[in-house]
Amino acid sequence: MKAMSDLRKINIDGIEIEVDGAMTLIQACEQAGVEVPRFCYHERLSIAGNCRMCLVEVVGGPPKPAASCAMQVRDLRPGPEGQPPVVKTNSPMVKKAREGVMEFMLINHPLDCPICDQGGECDLQDQAMAYGLSGTRFKEAKRAVDDLDLGPLVSTAMTRCISCTRCVRFTTEVAGINQMGQTGRGEDAEITSYLNQTLDSNLQGNIIDLCPVGALTSKPYAFTARPWELTKTETIDVMDALGSNIRVDTKGREVKRILPRNHDGVNEEWISDKTRFVWDGLRRQRLDSPYIRENGKLRKASWSEALSAAAAAMKGKKVAGLIGDLAPVEAAFALKQLIEGLGGQVECRTDNARLPIGNRSGYVGNVAIEEIDTAKEIILIGSNPRDEAPVLNARIRKAWLAGATVKVIGPAADLTYEYEHLGDDREALAKATASEGAIVIVGQGAVREADGLAVLAAAQALSGRMLVLHTAASRVGAMDVGAVTEGGMEAAIEGAEVIYSLGADEVEIDAGPFVIYQGSHGDRGAHRADVILPGAAYTEENGLFVNTEGRPQLAMRAGFAPGEAKENWAILRALSAELDATLPYDTLAQLRRKLVEAVPHLANIDEVPANEVQPLEKGPLGQATFRHAIKDFYLTNPIARASQLMAELSALAKARNNQKIAAE
Repeated sequence: MKAMSDLRKINIDGIEIEVDGAMTLIQACEQAGVEVPRFCYHERLSIAGNCRMCLVEVVGGPPKPAASCAMQVRDLRPGPEGQPPVVKTNSPMVKKAREGVMEFMLINHPLDCPICDQGGECDLQDQAMAYGLSGTRFKEAKRAVDDLDLGPLVSTAMTRCISCTRCVRFTTEVAGINQMGQTGRGEDAEITSYLNQTLDSNLQGNIIDLCPVGALTSKPYAFTARPWELTKTETIDVMDALGSNIRVDTKGREVKRILPRNHDGVNEEWISDKTRFVWDGLRRQRLDSPYIRENGKLRKASWSEALSAAAAAMKGKKVAGLIGDLAPVEAAFALKQLIEGLGGQVECRTDNARLPIGNRSGYVGNVAIEEIDTAKEIILIGSNPRDEAPVLNARIRKAWLAGATVKVIGPAADLTYEYEHLGDDREALAKATASEGAIVIVGQGAVREADGLAVLAAAQALSGRMLVLHTAASRVGAMDVGAVTEGGMEAAIEGAEVIYSLGADEVEIDAGPFVIYQGSHGDRGAHRADVILPGAAYTEENGLFVNTEGRPQLAMRAGFAPGEAKENWAILRALSAELDATLPYDTLAQLRRKLVEAVPHLANIDEVPANEVQPLEKGPLGQATFRHAIKDFYLTNPIARASQLMAELSALAKARNNQKIAAE
């Protein structure tokens, strides 16, 4: 709550409201429901005040319009009798000023709306229509600017640039790279990348959304669709465990692009490059019909054939189920019921992470992502959030910029902010201390060794405020439904004659067991399989995912799976009928009712349940050094490995890291 002394009354276009004195006029206008046009102002970036489109008239102030993004409410003078200061956004002075600014903007802007990818969702088009003149007095030749090469993601047409500097401010403030800036003055001023560098950030695609004109557009999406041709679906991302809110745009049956949705509690309005550009992997190497292995070779089969073969292999045998990184909670729950009904065991911790069973404060933690913003101290253990969750890393950077101290236990890495490196082994963890209220973030690399539970217990004891940063989107949900085995994956598959792999592509299964693979892509899991059951990818079915802080979120279907591929829960339901162990639901709604009966907090969509801290049992720490969970940010799952663009980005990142320096 703000102190009463901070509140000021202000009159905007005849509407009197009370706002915080630290607010800018543009924010006060938004609170009053008055629209003020802008190009350079963005609420998550620093104030530049250089486009002048947001000019308003301050009554009793200077005899000229004022930039509403750069003037605070507390700077306004009250009226002669102490009346609230008056601001006008629709006076003749403001109208004339806006028309002049818009005319100035269009002096050098090219007339290429018909071939510009921003057409139809362009701030300049919209505001020229709403606030501009119908003509221009400028008759001279327009200037032109060379385009930049920012890499394979962002396409540039710098002649269209209006120098709002949003891209410069985002890359330096949020992404934490210093590769873009503005050079020159007057007509020679241009946004450029220093020394012609390509952008080295996992968040660079966000500058496409930020650009108010067509200067920065998406290279992979170029010239493929217009916004009004696309069907838009609001859903959830599964490329990491953050659960970023996204919008998937489809044209026909194909995903054409993925954009962020604003969610202050999770991803604000940013998404990582893998989230944004992985869509070309959704149409490559897809499993679109069932397969059965005969004489060492896979052959296409019908659904009834494949389900019969899978059921025949499972009957009377010792069965184990493995849950991969991209499976929705419903599929994990159905697999658990099916396999345990046959006397088998299931396991979702396929990377051998030693996460505690049944103790939610031990495998999720008790800190919401949003709390990072106000943290005074953040301790990272065995984690490189720049690769594991780039958007979360941007939050840590935001906290650091606000004065938080960051400490790291684990391998040193460029995290885009300064930190105190305490060491990279268990000894550093044993010696570490934390201030009161410090947030401890534990990466999956810290809990994969044999002493993983002891590491978690030591991290929990550091401050009592812990967040476990997962790398698999399905992990928390699968842990919530109890898809785990005492003793981990080794115990689950020990002596198993049949292994049912639900998209578990990050696991090497030894020769011996009969393998049934259910998944969307012809990746590692499919190569080892004896029966393949083609499932839907995350954009092709409705599903529940629980993110790394424990927040259940709904992913919605944006399109249909290719060929004969089916929804994951439906495949398991059909197989259960073949096994004469029919699961007790015929629709997704019925399944969800059973799911909520078993795990009630999954009904509270978009809420973070408060986890009571249950202290973990302390054990002896080993001698090992911490290792990061992710070796290659771009190739972490089957969809990413099927994407040509992700392969190109991975190769570029390797080349950048292996550059020789002069002394070599």
